[in-house]
Amino acid sequence: MNTSITTPSAAGGASRAAEAATNVRVWDLPTRIFHWSFALCFAGAWLTSDSERLRDLHVMLGYTFAGLAVFRVLWGLVGTRYARFASFVFPPRELVSYLKSLLAMKPRHYLGHNPAGAVAIFAMLGLGALIALSGFATYQDIGGEWLEELHEGAASTMLAIVLVHIAGVVVSSLLHRENLVRAMFTGNKPGAPAQGIRHAHRVVGTALLVAVLGFWWAYQSGAAEAWLPQPSATADAQDRHHDDD
Repeated sequence: MNTSITTPSAAGGASRAAEAATNVRVWDLPTRIFHWSFALCFAGAWLTSDSERLRDLHVMLGYTFAGLAVFRVLWGLVGTRYARFASFVFPPRELVSYLKSLLAMKPRHYLGHNPAGAVAIFAMLGLGALIALSGFATYQDIGGEWLEELHEGAASTMLAIVLVHIAGVVVSSLLHRENLVRAMFTGNKPGAPAQGIRHAHRVVGTALLVAVLGFWWAYQSGAAEAWLPQPSATADAQDRHHDDD
């Protein structure tokens, strides 16, 4: 008769493996809604940036982009564990250590944002603020050509960071054998039950989505004109000149 005996150490290892294989909630709904809405607005604004015909769409996406950035800053202060800035502010030495482990193809695993991802987030939020402010000033014909060039330069820099960020997500997904893109849709990642967040904040996430869609409806229907700054007369004249050309 064959008898299998499980040692305490083996049992402990099996228990830890089972815990690690459990899917836990990491990303709350507001964070996920922000992430995909922010990406969509930036991509849409980038694609419409050179089109006079789609200028209104570009401006609408720019306003949304700015509003989302403000929301993320607030949620970074009061949101759930992995959404708060305090959870992914790393000292420079930890960033260097992580990059070295990444180059060695053995990166340290983080349930939330890793140090490289954290740098990308702060950079995109900072550049997002610069893009929004310079874009608004250009829309109001404030600052002249240099401000328009600043707007375009900041957008180009952000595009480069976005591409590096996407590459980092792909590499991390392959090395850790976890789908980080899917996790940003579902909110779940493999981890110990005690590491997960307890609340998805569906009400806040739904309110954010409704606010974005509601603003788009108000802008397209003309209802937003009563409470949004309108372009200056000079800017309007320049637009008519471009249209005539």
